[in-house]
Amino acid sequence: MSETPQQPEPQSDASDPADPSSAGFDAMTRDIAEVPAVEVITTVAVHLMSSAAVNLGLAEEGEKHKDLDEARKLIQALAGLVTASATEIGSYHAAPLRDGLKSLQLAFREASIVPDEPGQGPGEKFTGPVYG
Repeated sequence: MSETPQQPEPQSDASDPADPSSAGFDAMTRDIAEVPAVEVITTVAVHLMSSAAVNLGLAEEGEKHKDLDEARKLIQALAGLVTASATEIGSYHAAPLRDGLKSLQLAFREASIVPDEPGQGPGEKFTGPVYG
């Protein structure tokens, strides 16, 4: 006699976050609706900055994670976000994001074997040429 493996029965747990009709999903929707746009924008920008820094090799064991192609894409996206949102989030929030962006652009130029010309680096179509 061979036994067939038992398939787990689907659970109808009302707190399943994948189920849009669950109370958990409603709570998450309400929570995100209460987050100010400036906080969402700055959080996304910080994630882009962090990822770009890792891909530039600026984290611990940096060379292991270095990928300039990925870093270029992330810096480009960050520049677009910072430039487009600067007037919406105000200079208090935009200034540190611009500073971080410029630091990443300069780090990218330094990490490149053949650096881009000023004005041709990642994000510079949005920010203008970046000089050290």
